[in-house]
Amino acid sequence: MKTFTAYVEQDPETGLYIGIVPGIPGAHTQGATLDELQRNLKEVLELCLEEYEEPSENLPKFVGLQQIEIAA
Repeated sequence: MKTFTAYVEQDPETGLYIGIVPGIPGAHTQGATLDELQRNLKEVLELCLEEYEEPSENLPKFVGLQQIEIAA
């Protein structure tokens, strides 16, 4: 079993949760609740990983997130 990190945000207009798994092309989805988002992310990850012959060896390595401060 492999564990992935997802970036989650909530759309202020729709209230939907949006999830993105960095480093995995196509691994993004949405859900009305965090539980629904988690189920949807699991499903989309399984589909995305079918594209890799040896997922444990060929996946991009997620390094982390950075906060960038700008003058606004």
